[in-house]
Amino acid sequence: MATESVAMEDPGVNGRNVVSWVASGVVLWSTAFLLVRALFPKRSYDFCNRAVSTMHAVAAVCLACLSVDDWSCPVCPLAAASSPRQMKALAVTLAYMVYDAACCHLNGDTRLDNTVHHLVSIVGIGAGLAYQRCGTEEVACLFVTEISSPLLHLREMLKEFGVRDTDLNLLVDVLFAVTFSVARMGFGPYITYVTVTADNPILIKAMASGLQLVSAYWFLRILRMVRYKLGKKKPLPPPPGKLAAAN
Repeated sequence: MATESVAMEDPGVNGRNVVSWVASGVVLWSTAFLLVRALFPKRSYDFCNRAVSTMHAVAAVCLACLSVDDWSCPVCPLAAASSPRQMKALAVTLAYMVYDAACCHLNGDTRLDNTVHHLVSIVGIGAGLAYQRCGTEEVACLFVTEISSPLLHLREMLKEFGVRDTDLNLLVDVLFAVTFSVARMGFGPYITYVTVTADNPILIKAMASGLQLVSAYWFLRILRMVRYKLGKKKPLPPPPGKLAAAN
């Protein structure tokens, strides 16, 4: 009973505070973007946004880990009241998602998969904060979805430094693919299952399912990317003329 009421009993956690955390977070991430743009004026808009996204990914994973009370069962308790640490971690990420959605829109990035990802994340996290429930499930999802993000952004940022088609690029691509696959297609379905089968609000269940579908779509794209990259590294057969000369 104490666990289920921890968020409600904490005098520092209420709707007004959550809105304040999110609003402050949007300002924080926007300011970070402007600072990166000022520090690296020759770098592209996308590069600077990816730098901020990497900062968020590291912060999100750290906050998710710090919000776990019992590492013997990190996805416990289910369908319970969110702890203050869980709500703060989720508020930081909700603020980032609002910033990133606006940033992508201003840059003309209106891809359907990216838009769906932002919509599902913002609605799902927002609902969790409004209900002050499902903190365990949502923080676990936060960890799983962000653990591969630094490698995702690194592979794109390397291209802007002129590092292309090297062993370093291939290594980063493979590490990203493995991390994404293990996290989102290994642990992701389990988290989705426990979220959907627990006594959670229907909106939370729908958003969990939607995010897993987006992850599955990206997983298929990543498989094609890795197959293409590995195919490029295979040595080409010698021309027919050289084969005839050798014989």
